[in-house]
Amino acid sequence: MPYIKQEERARLDAAIDALAAALPREKFAGPLNYVVSRLCAALLEPRSYARMNELVGALECAKLELYRRVAAPYEDAKALENGDVYP
Repeated sequence: MPYIKQEERARLDAAIDALAAALPREKFAGPLNYVVSRLCAALLEPRSYARMNELVGALECAKLELYRRVAAPYEDAKALENGDVYP
């Protein structure tokens, strides 16, 4: 879950902001994938099933939270604006 304590956020936010600023604004999927992959590789040791499971779980939950908080409300607004596809 991304809702960590404020003290933990303070330690990480400057690095995250710098990394986000370094990524291109257009065609960022490749560079973002590289960053996420390198970060996961750096966190993979000690290599074990539990460690890999923890990384995959964190990535999946981050994906789901992005969809729940950002994509779903956007899709709901567009369905209201343009008409729903489901009866």
